[in-house]
Amino acid sequence: MLKVLIPTIMLFPTIWLSSAKWLWPLTTMHSLLIALTSMLWLCWTSETGWSTSNYYMATDPLSTPLLVLTCWLLPLMILASQNHINPEPINRQRLYITLLVSLQTFLIMAFGATEIIMFYVMFEATLIPTLIIITRWGNQTERLNAGTYFLFYTLAGSLPLLVALLLLQHSTGTLSMLILQYSQPLALHSWGHMFWWAGCLLAFLVKMPLYGVHLWLPKAHVEAPVAGSMVLAAVLLKLGGYGMMRMMVMLDPLSKELAYPFIILALWGIIMTGSICLRQTDLKSLIAYSSVSHMGLVAGGILIQTPWGFTGAIILMIAHGLVSSALFCLANTTYERTHSRTMILARGLQMIFPLTATWWFIANLANLALPPLPNLMGELTIISSLFNWSPRTIILTGTGTLITAGYSLYLFLMSQRGPTPPHITGLPPFHTREHLLLALHLIPVILLITKPELMWGWCF
Repeated sequence: MLKVLIPTIMLFPTIWLSSAKWLWPLTTMHSLLIALTSMLWLCWTSETGWSTSNYYMATDPLSTPLLVLTCWLLPLMILASQNHINPEPINRQRLYITLLVSLQTFLIMAFGATEIIMFYVMFEATLIPTLIIITRWGNQTERLNAGTYFLFYTLAGSLPLLVALLLLQHSTGTLSMLILQYSQPLALHSWGHMFWWAGCLLAFLVKMPLYGVHLWLPKAHVEAPVAGSMVLAAVLLKLGGYGMMRMMVMLDPLSKELAYPFIILALWGIIMTGSICLRQTDLKSLIAYSSVSHMGLVAGGILIQTPWGFTGAIILMIAHGLVSSALFCLANTTYERTHSRTMILARGLQMIFPLTATWWFIANLANLALPPLPNLMGELTIISSLFNWSPRTIILTGTGTLITAGYSLYLFLMSQRGPTPPHITGLPPFHTREHLLLALHLIPVILLITKPELMWGWCF
């Protein structure tokens, strides 16, 4: 754990002491080396579940893929932000990269924590850098409204979780994940216990976000700069799923009855948000709503508490993290050239940028879960386990899959095909930096087809 955490902390002096000319190359190289070092976590040596570096920080097959995804994303965020942030004064550039690195530090400590209270503190700490990135570097005046939504939705959900954790500490005497899995199941039967159950899960359901408490997400995504959108889609939404998986182990007797409304809401959300996507004109808004739809499937897979459901949830979270982040990068590259997120104003781009149209095509096919990509593996595993749990769910999940295919093709055809308007024929070409950025997103997705056990190791 420390072999990645210490170099990440050492990025702070690198950012503030390097010269202006070398700021971006140095931080990109340093963060890329950290990302490559984090791959060592995937080499499993222990037969047991946890690989512990000390009592407070450890990795297991559930947190490892999410930790590697977190580390892999930092160099990509720095690469994506270069064009957008370069015109600003040098100290603001340094502050921006500092916020991205602090976000990575908090996320590594959140995913690596063995104490639930430490996970909670780091879960909340990620709010601060994300909020500053959205409200300071967002594109429009709406960003302040988006930041307020983001802050209050997350805080309103997570305060009941703090009370629930303190009650759990009082009744069991420990909050260590290493010990809690071996402790006696809690005898939960009263109304108070039902509120405690809801308190434990509400923060994570808001973070995912579950349909109904999802209104902060499209606002935050649309108003955030490219790095904010990338980290929100790729990692911060996964904190919700990860927290739910960790907490479901302790909530067992009550979950069988109380999970029903949440599963129904999650599955209904897949259809509702997919339908919203079909009517979107804003490029980033469409990709943001598609994230809500995919996370609804993940929430359903986790809440039914079967090994297949959990496995599918992990696979879909990792695959969605890379693909959704790639789509936001593509949306940003289009925005930087056309200065508009309206899809109808930027149609016919395939004629001008054929290689970029290929990236769009691969990312959209991955988003609609084309075989044999890991997105399909995750969706199919979750849909199978939901069908095994209740055959009626196939109506909702099947309709959701069809709608996903519909809006993914709509997104591609609307932005890439059709007659090219005269006002975009003189756009500047794509840089090597942007092609490298998209290759680093989509090549791992394709490579994961060959070794999917890196993601599903927790349950099999």
